[in-house]
Amino acid sequence: MTRRSPSRLSILLGCSIMIPALALSADKPPQKGSSVKEVKTMSEKDQTALALSAAPAHISKDASVMIYGADGKLTEVRKGTNGFTCIPTVMNLPVPDPICMDGASNQWMTDIMNNAPKPSNTVPGIAYMARGGSHLEKDGKVVMSGDGAKVVKEPPHWMIMWPFDASASKLPTAPNPSGVYVMFEGSPYAHIMVYQDPNKMK
Repeated sequence: MTRRSPSRLSILLGCSIMIPALALSADKPPQKGSSVKEVKTMSEKDQTALALSAAPAHISKDASVMIYGADGKLTEVRKGTNGFTCIPTVMNLPVPDPICMDGASNQWMTDIMNNAPKPSNTVPGIAYMARGGSHLEKDGKVVMSGDGAKVVKEPPHWMIMWPFDASASKLPTAPNPSGVYVMFEGSPYAHIMVYQDPNKMK
């Protein structure tokens, strides 16, 4: 299989879908389980399967796939047809957190990792994390970074990458029993988190 050059998704290496890697550097290193370092030693077949596990089958079956090479960089190994791209893990944490995202979400993440003033996608983006993910919390609030923040595990979920105003939408700004909240409220990168397992969606 011919490998393609790394795309903008390469910037996600070793960092969260939403949290800069530097924000995690002060936290304790993983004690056990799989990490990015271990994921990149997996075979192409196993990394591909892990990446595709991020989204419902009707999405992942036609999605592009990028995996980690020995150099730690992401490389496209399968060209999709539906505009979604799946990768096997996005944070150097004990449990792999694969993600599958559309083009608008790709642009959203490219912008946040490049410290752009605001996301430049012109339509809402959709991203799936059927195996869950993580975020940072400090003083009971979800934060983008900061000293003393702790990593909090998230259940399977999906996201709408589009500016949302919690006060206008009347949505919470932190995880809650409803399973829906605005992450990064008050910033240009505010977006909707939906704690709903994508693999159970109909």
